[in-house]
Amino acid sequence: MVNYCDPINSFTRIIEHKHFEFGKMPGTVITKEYPVLYTPKSEPFYPVNDLVNDKKYPLYKELKKTTPNVIFGGRLAEFRYYDMHQIIASSLSKVKKEFSVPSVLTP
Repeated sequence: MVNYCDPINSFTRIIEHKHFEFGKMPGTVITKEYPVLYTPKSEPFYPVNDLVNDKKYPLYKELKKTTPNVIFGGRLAEFRYYDMHQIIASSLSKVKKEFSVPSVLTP
């Protein structure tokens, strides 16, 4: 992943996904992220910490307890901002806990 913080490139980040996978891949996928202004009709990518969402979060925590076969994780499920390395660590931790995976997968 490379971040572009300059005015020349229209995208802010480029990711080559094969570097996130275990093993070797014959091909690759590249994603470019472009900045977009948020509007009320946009899909949220980050949690918005406001009074409305502060009231919703306990409902999601309760739903998590009563919903089998679903793993809630990530920025929106936990109402937290994560950098990429933090979300990968959090995801691996959830997999290890849920499926009793050996610690070889933890960072």
